[in-house]
Parts: sequence; structure tokens; C-alpha cells
Amino acid sequence: MSSVWQVAEVVGGVEENAKARTIRFRVEGLMGHLPGQHIDIRLTADDGYTAIRSYSVASASMDGHLEITVDELPDGEVSPYLVRDLAVGDRLEIRGPVGGWFVWRHGKANPVQLIGGGSGVVPLMSMIRAHQLSTDTSPFRLLYSLKSPETALYRDELRLLDRESAKLSVDYVYTRSTPEGWPFMPARLTSDTLLARIFPADENPDVFVCGQTVFVETVADWLVMAGYSADSIKTERFGGTGGIQ
Repeated sequence: MSSVWQVAEVVGGVEENAKARTIRFRVEGLMGHLPGQHIDIRLTADDGYTAIRSYSVASASMDGHLEITVDELPDGEVSPYLVRDLAVGDRLEIRGPVGGWFVWRHGKANPVQLIGGGSGVVPLMSMIRAHQLSTDTSPFRLLYSLKSPETALYRDELRLLDRESAKLSVDYVYTRSTPEGWPFMPARLTSDTLLARIFPADENPDVFVCGQTVFVETVADWLVMAGYSADSIKTERFGGTGGIQ
């Protein structure tokens, strides 16, 4: 981890949906990162005003590059610029990677249960990608709660991995609208739905939960009440006061 601000050059970008974008950076001297870590980004205006925001790393740790996925906030100071205006060749300041708690480390035999609400899937995607590239054979399962198919991140990649990789299975909960032919009506995530679509407690899964604060706290409470060990549950949350997705 680096606590020093470094220059990161934009070398690529992918539109994930109408309001979200994945940005790829090249960082001189970057020695990789752990799946689940985040970076801080600092933008400085011409008048000297600075804004700092934290973003989870989405990519697997391989080389001197990293990716973040930014979901645009309507009244945001930083996210609209990153999603709409930042271009290949631009440079900005980053600090990190940061974090040692909400990270996946290969080598354990336990199954891994990932639970993401909205853009909370971003650090979980880093774990999925790192797991795919590793020799680790522990089963991974993702429960992804989102408003509609149009708001999904990594849609094609997750569909492909779910269909073709023996190392990952993916379940979705749609809260506002569903894909055509979906067998369930849109509905908010409930305890019953959650427990029906994740590894059971007696399999002792390592659980990672990420999303808005209320989502994370509610899911963690459901898990503990259902018999999952609190020590096996790791959480990461971001701002917002919206209800369970």
C-alpha cells in the first residue's frame, strides 16, 4: 500500500451502462493490489480547490495497471467528471491501494459467498477476476441485487462466467424491473430470498457483503440471525441512506 499521491494515466475505458464507466489506469511503480482494496482519487481545480473520493478497484492484480468502475451520482462533484469527461491520456492523482480487511486471499478451502447491492459489486468483481486467474478451487457464488437489467455492471462478463466457469455461479435479485422472461416479479431483497440463494451456514462460507449502508447492515443482520458466524462475514459500505435494494 502506498500513502503517497501518485500520478495515474488513463489508458482506457468501457461504458458499463448509461451512468457507469470502467476506467483503466497505468501507474508507474504499481506493484499490484489485493482483491477488494480501494484507491483514493484527488482532483484539483484551477483555483486550488481539491476533492478526494474513494473507489474500489475492479480489476485483478496483475501488473502496473488497475481499473475502477464509477457510478455517476446526480449531484456528485467527482463522479460526473470521471464518467463523462475523463479521456485517454489524461492524468490525475491517486493514493493506494488501501485496505487489508475486506480482501480475498486465495488458499482457503471454504466456499466464498459474495453479496453485492448495486455498485457494491465492484470490489466483488475484483475478487471474482482474481479467483478466475488463480489455481484456487474454492467455489465462488455471487448474489447481485440491482434495480433493473439496465443498471447492471459487468453484464456480459458475469453471464459468460456463470455459464462457462465451474468456479462461479451468479444469482440476481431485481428490485424495480426484470429481464424479459424472468421467472420472478421485481421485489426488494428479503431474508428468505437471500438465504435461498447463498451457501448455507453449515458449509462455513467466507462471506463478503458490499453496498449502501442500510443494505449491508440489513444483510449482515439476516446472516447472523440465520446462524452464520459473525467472524466469517466481512462488510464494506458506501454512502447513501436508501433502503434495502
